[in-house]
Amino acid sequence: MSAFLEALVSQTFLQNALIGGILASVACGVMGAYVVVKRIGFLAGGIAHAVLGGMGMAYFFGVNPIGGALAAAVVAALLIGWVNLRWRQNEDTIIAALWAIGMAVGVLFISRTPGYNVDLMSYLFGNILMVPRQALYFMAGLDAIILSVVLLFHKQFLAICFDEEFARLRGIPVDFFYLLLLVMVALTVVILIQVVGLILVIALLTLPAAIAVLYLHSLSAIMLLAAVLGVAFTSGGLALSYAPDLPAGATMIVLAGATYLVALATRGLLTHYQRRKQTGAKDRIP
Repeated sequence: MSAFLEALVSQTFLQNALIGGILASVACGVMGAYVVVKRIGFLAGGIAHAVLGGMGMAYFFGVNPIGGALAAAVVAALLIGWVNLRWRQNEDTIIAALWAIGMAVGVLFISRTPGYNVDLMSYLFGNILMVPRQALYFMAGLDAIILSVVLLFHKQFLAICFDEEFARLRGIPVDFFYLLLLVMVALTVVILIQVVGLILVIALLTLPAAIAVLYLHSLSAIMLLAAVLGVAFTSGGLALSYAPDLPAGATMIVLAGATYLVALATRGLLTHYQRRKQTGAKDRIP
């Protein structure tokens, strides 16, 4: 740990990585809470994996892959959201098909791109140590958009997450805000791709919020705790991976997964203890 802290003071790439992890944690804390509460992890997974199609096309045409990822993520969010709204009974099959098609399109374009691009592999599997300063500005801009939209429409998002029928009765355009929510998830996916890569993005999006949901009931509190946990996982994973030279993104996810399992077990033990305590109190009533 001391070696990491010493390097952090002098090495710009580590400073960029730490800032990138913090920026990603803000987005994944806020939007991950919606994803977990609304139970749309599968939809978010479809959006994330469809991004490969946009990145592959961007590489083929010589465009910045993050631009392709952003465009593909938004299109996938709108398409998957529309499919979910119109054909809810078959949503699992249709979303899985779109998930696979997006990946396949990406693979086809990548296969037709001359040479082997190391940068693309870093986007697939994550390489937070290679995040440039310009990418931090881009991530900060997406964070600002996400936070602004959430502050403006938090009540509407809250309504559609917990009771869509009540929201409709109140005159809230549920379909519009549902699609807007998925677009915000898509922007978060693009941010997280630069930290943990396309393959692991859903884990970092959902695990911090899933831990927070175990102990909290207020959505605002869940967002705050999920963001703090995200910072802990990205910073902790970065520190743990430095000395043994491990992949930072994978280390972050292992840390998050282990913490989730511990939190789940602890919550289960607390619930069991509380039930036994209540049962014992009832048995003592004369």
